[in-house]
Amino acid sequence: MDETMIITLSVVMAVAAVLLAAVSMLMAGLEGAIVRVTRANVNNAMIDLQTDGELSHFSRMKLVGRMHRVQRLLANRHAASAACSFMRITCNVLIGALVACITGLFSFPWWCSLIAGLVAALLMAAVSMVVRPRDAHSMEPLEFLLKHVSLAMTAFYMVPVARGERNQNKRAELSDDEALEKLQQDQGKAALERMIETNRFDPEVSEMLRSIMLLSDTLTREIMVPRTDMICIEQTETLGDFLRLCSRSGFSRVPVIGSDVDDLVGIAYLKDAVRATSYNPKALDRCVQSIVRTAMLVPESKPVDDLFHEMQVTRHHVAMVVDEYGGIAGMVTIEDAIEQIVGELEDEHDRKQHEEPEQLEDGSWSMPARTPIADLEEIFALNIEEDDVDTVYGLLTKILGRVPIVGSSAVTHGLKLTAVDSAGRRKKVSTIVVERVPVESNEETGKQQKQPAGDGTEQKDEEDE
Repeated sequence: MDETMIITLSVVMAVAAVLLAAVSMLMAGLEGAIVRVTRANVNNAMIDLQTDGELSHFSRMKLVGRMHRVQRLLANRHAASAACSFMRITCNVLIGALVACITGLFSFPWWCSLIAGLVAALLMAAVSMVVRPRDAHSMEPLEFLLKHVSLAMTAFYMVPVARGERNQNKRAELSDDEALEKLQQDQGKAALERMIETNRFDPEVSEMLRSIMLLSDTLTREIMVPRTDMICIEQTETLGDFLRLCSRSGFSRVPVIGSDVDDLVGIAYLKDAVRATSYNPKALDRCVQSIVRTAMLVPESKPVDDLFHEMQVTRHHVAMVVDEYGGIAGMVTIEDAIEQIVGELEDEHDRKQHEEPEQLEDGSWSMPARTPIADLEEIFALNIEEDDVDTVYGLLTKILGRVPIVGSSAVTHGLKLTAVDSAGRRKKVSTIVVERVPVESNEETGKQQKQPAGDGTEQKDEEDE
């Protein structure tokens, strides 16, 4: 082999060794980032990404794709970290082999080549341990992981050991911070249980203390109002429509939407509408979008204790819950979080939910919303074949296709169901009046009728009759 060929091969192998060293350092950084990134960090970053108006659609979708790859890595955290560690060690070994080959090309004794390769591999391993590139990215592990997620995914699918580590238990999937926090919470719960068992506290206080400790284990999705139960108003409606909706539904904060629920514009507040229209009746014709406030967005996987603290700091009483894909999953209020501590908050009207059906003077029946359909069938001697609903409230909701509010009415199976009262903190319909309708009205059975209130629910208002 001539001298030119030897020099060319040496340069190529040296460049390969340098590239392998760079890959080894990146793998060390990814190995540390994977065990540090928490799922809460990813969820919060996803919400910030979805609400960032400065990004173009192409850039946003590109970053969302990276976020989803990061979520897949975190779902197999232990296996992904092991794959990066395996690739880092492999790169160090290959660097030693290349250095040994380079020394062999220049006619050094075999034992010199062996020692040179061993020293190079140990030196690279020492750099990974002493310089510790993993610590260099400990302050921004999510940004580093997003930047090099393609390299991490390649290592995850290429390394055979990763496929054998995917079935690890859930404890192995926690990050270092999450594991430490969980250990501290378990110790605190154990200490609290020992104090409660000594009977030094009142039973109600003991139950409240237990509820406080469980806040960190309760997720926002468990206490939120699902999107199917949300009362919304379209951005094209007027302030007059909004005031009527608030009067009938009992809510003072209503989400404002565009084409659908996922097209969230913001939150409209009753006090803002009253302030705008009380001394200016002409403002009733203004668009409700003129008083919209920016909505607070939280991920559905956010623990309730963190949610409660964030709502206190930001002074928000209502927040919109976002799922992992950026869609609206529901809404949550600060009262929902408080109920997890002090228990269900009921008012003087909630007793109506537990009353029995009562016949009125005009022959119609006043029924609690929770009345089973079987009781309705027995009273009116009908066979209502609705297998997917169990209560009178569920039947009215199914006919309307949206959440009923006071004044909502619909006709089905020769019966007219009208929501006449609401109760509870969430202002859900509590009483429904059921009456027979003339035979000629049966043709309208199951048909949805128009509602003038502007809440997006198709219904007939009693004032139009």
